Amino acid sequence: MKIELHRNFIKKYYKLTVKIQEKFKERRNLFLIDQFHPLLNNHALSGKYDNCRSINITSDIRVIFSLRPDGTIVFITIGSHSELYEN
Repeated sequence: MKIELHRNFIKKYYKLTVKIQEKFKERRNLFLIDQFHPLLNNHALSGKYDNCRSINITSDIRVIFSLRPDGTIVFITIGSHSELYEN
């Protein structure tokens, strides 16, 4: 499985604390093994993020991603639930 990081994701990732960055790496590795592991709460989104999916990094931090037709997964953005969904 190939993962790409959108420039928006990279920008937001480096603003996170080291602790959250490490938690992301743990969840990313879990995602590579099993995209639908219960800890990830992988689910489809609608509205602003139609055709995208979300996974949990912590109880409040989410990653939004999309799947390209070639199977590449693109991590689009990362942030708190309120940052991502309340705009």
